[in-house]
Amino acid sequence: MTKIKVLIVDDSALVRKMLQEMLSSDPMIEVVGTASDPYMAREKIKELHPDVLTLDVEMPRMDGVTFLKNLMRLHPLPVVMVSTLTEKGADVTFEALDLGAVDFVTKPKIDLVNTFEDYTHEICGKVKAASRVTRTMLERQYARYTANADRKQVVLKPVPAALNISEKYTADAILEKRGFNSRHFRTSDKIIALGASTGGTEAIKEVLMRLPASTPGIVITQHIPAAFSLPFAKRMDSVSEMSVTEAEDGQQILPGHVYIAPGDKHLLVERDGARYICRLHDGPPVNRHKPSVDVMFRSVVQNVGPNAIGVLLTGMGNDGAQGLKELQSVKAPTIAQDEKTSVVWGMPGEAVKLGAADSILPLEAVAAKILELAAR
Repeated sequence: MTKIKVLIVDDSALVRKMLQEMLSSDPMIEVVGTASDPYMAREKIKELHPDVLTLDVEMPRMDGVTFLKNLMRLHPLPVVMVSTLTEKGADVTFEALDLGAVDFVTKPKIDLVNTFEDYTHEICGKVKAASRVTRTMLERQYARYTANADRKQVVLKPVPAALNISEKYTADAILEKRGFNSRHFRTSDKIIALGASTGGTEAIKEVLMRLPASTPGIVITQHIPAAFSLPFAKRMDSVSEMSVTEAEDGQQILPGHVYIAPGDKHLLVERDGARYICRLHDGPPVNRHKPSVDVMFRSVVQNVGPNAIGVLLTGMGNDGAQGLKELQSVKAPTIAQDEKTSVVWGMPGEAVKLGAADSILPLEAVAAKILELAAR
């Protein structure tokens, strides 16, 4: 078995040591070296030829974003950023992901020694996912970044959440499984329910940029940390004709509006007479995620039924696959992103295996399909 060669770049000796121990615990990963700053990293890359880098966002001499920009321009490599859970950390991390970083993990702000090791499963999983990203994909993303930078537009990349490795619950922990409640007040209003994870922020941006302000209301669950969901919603609002906000409990779902799940709550859709409203739920993680796509999809099954449109984009794991199947069972049309355009074809791939996707489409065709289905 060929191991994934990883180079760790971080100015903190403690973090380098902890990351090395965490990554080395996985039999598929080999830490071939560490570097305390980008200048040392540049030499280590030439010497060790790593498959993946972990890169600290904030470092002396040269910050991680500047180094990443040079790396993607001259020698593209899959990079997993190591970020702090702060608003500043979120802004810098988004910029790094714009440039072509595949993913990121977060460092706790306090008690690093006793809490950082809890992220071992997440870090190893993200490094392994990053190793599958090709140089062509990285070059394409950097070209998109430079083109959009010239137009001063915001461009985003994958921002999945910290993976909760506690007991794995299904959506049953939040909502009992049942079909559409046909006793609801009749309405012709449609709801678009969209789920994503690794690669999702870029994919969501590409979809939202193609949708007009007249589009039916959209609810989105993207695996993302709580500190990052509001900045993500604001960035999406800046590139979309629709109004994009972080969802609030009891908020009415209106056409032309997008509601993004907070990073620490499940987002559900409920009925209030003939209206649809957002409901936030503080239950346990489902499929080890909070928010969970399966939870959102199940609530849409029960309260929107055939008036819904289900969309599952790129992401690691299987969250949302079963929920998309449940949407299909109540005659709601379903869409899955195809393998070629997905950063990680985990979630949509699992849905396709279940036969849950009525349409399997490249990312650039998803928005047009949504509009076609909404017009029916």
